[in-house]
Amino acid sequence: MKELFPAVHSGERTNPEGKPVRNKILLAIPDAEYHMLRPHLRFLDMPDHLSLHEPRAKFHHAYFPNRGMVSLVIVTEGGRSVEVGVLGKEGFAGAPLAVGVSRGVSREVVQISGDGFRVAMAALQSVLRCAPQFQRMLTRYAVLQGMQVAQTAACNRLHTIEQRLARWLLLAQDRVDSGQLNLTHDFLAMMLGTDRPSVSLAASVMQKKRVIEYTRGAVRILNHKRLESFSCECYGVIQQFNGDLLLK
Repeated sequence: MKELFPAVHSGERTNPEGKPVRNKILLAIPDAEYHMLRPHLRFLDMPDHLSLHEPRAKFHHAYFPNRGMVSLVIVTEGGRSVEVGVLGKEGFAGAPLAVGVSRGVSREVVQISGDGFRVAMAALQSVLRCAPQFQRMLTRYAVLQGMQVAQTAACNRLHTIEQRLARWLLLAQDRVDSGQLNLTHDFLAMMLGTDRPSVSLAASVMQKKRVIEYTRGAVRILNHKRLESFSCECYGVIQQFNGDLLLK
């Protein structure tokens, strides 16, 4: 699959504290626009379960991950939840801000720890008024994220638990660049909108076929290509959305 963004060495850009930039959007925007944004980039450790945005609350910051993975989660009034999207260093959290929307309906929470940069909403909006390429990229990402949410919703409703689990693991591995994912079956069940026994059964099938290895609290992906054969078409569709980000 083609690269989401042009190749740029991560050490070429830093924030004012000298922290290297690895987020693909921040690496891809023109130098002049990056220099306008740079003073506003605040480095942030992003541990597991850190909430970046809560449903229906006003956005105060946008977040640009360097490492790790963030989940978009819908929570019902009854307290049930299901994941409807993921993002990593290819994107940013707070996508509604790109189109002038000040609130969102999903919880955006760190599911795999990492780090990144935080930009205050007012500073971001000020920079975007003078940075057309940056504005274009964020707007395009917001639209494609909406398409990912729609695809994930369809997947959760129409496809088997094995297909959904494979899709989730593939997307996670792509975003954290590691085959070792520290997570439990309870966590996966919540993200996939199902129950723990269903996840355990699906994981057991994949483990018997030496596609993954599951130990308490962790999943290791042994064969990415074979795992793709367990997934539905949704993995490829979502990856294509990301690949389309910079197409004219």
